[in-house]
Amino acid sequence: MNRDKLNWRAIRAVAERDLIIVRRSKNVLLPIILVPLLLLVIIPGAIGFLGSSIDMGSDIEDLEQFLTMMPEPMKMQFEQYTENQTMVVFILVYTFAPMFLILPMMTAGSIAAGSFAGEKERKTMEALLYTPTTDLELVTGKMLSAWIPAILVTLVGFVLYSVVVNISAWQTMGRIFFPNAMWVVLILWLAPAAAGLGLGTMVLVSSKVSTYQDAYQLGSMVVLPVILLVLGQVGGVIYLSVAFVLAAGLLLWIVDAAILWFAVKTFRRSEIIARL
Repeated sequence: MNRDKLNWRAIRAVAERDLIIVRRSKNVLLPIILVPLLLLVIIPGAIGFLGSSIDMGSDIEDLEQFLTMMPEPMKMQFEQYTENQTMVVFILVYTFAPMFLILPMMTAGSIAAGSFAGEKERKTMEALLYTPTTDLELVTGKMLSAWIPAILVTLVGFVLYSVVVNISAWQTMGRIFFPNAMWVVLILWLAPAAAGLGLGTMVLVSSKVSTYQDAYQLGSMVVLPVILLVLGQVGGVIYLSVAFVLAAGLLLWIVDAAILWFAVKTFRRSEIIARL
């Protein structure tokens, strides 16, 4: 085999092997099923249905004060809405946008947590490391086994969220209002980069620890930037526009490339075997 070129058959074999293991693991599948159900169906559905029944009478002054804190472009968007519509749109379109990024990061992270730590628990790491693949091929295969499912889950979740939001808020909005341009860019550009950040970080962590739980707990800290985005959006500090999402995605793609380079650069089969 020419070592200057990637052996995509070997990469595919590594990825398919990991995906078979994922389908058999309840620890991985349960979060991938339950978190989207809560985040994309139950919570937004309740908000949408309750939007038309909430009496904004005593809260109008608070809402108006909150609107004055928003950036001017966002204020202009809300001028066409009633108080109830403003609340629904702000929560379901803007506040949930950064929260949605938890989905690709969590999915990729859950799968990637078992990429190396899971191999150690199953006592299959040594056999994997002795396979005739380069370090880059092995790391790439394991990353793809987490990144591709994360993208698929994100796309399916986006369609599901769109349906739930438009149906549940129909009585308040009276029309299909979701998605907007910012969400399209978020799904196609920022979410894949977020998935790459989650899995890249998790692969690095799981190669250093011994169990799936240790890897998942340490790697889950990567969602902290998402929490800061939510707080910034709610506090009126950040406005999730198309330009902001494009810039954030570009930054994450650069970070992803750096993590992949670092993962391959620091990957040492002999050191891992010595720790088994």
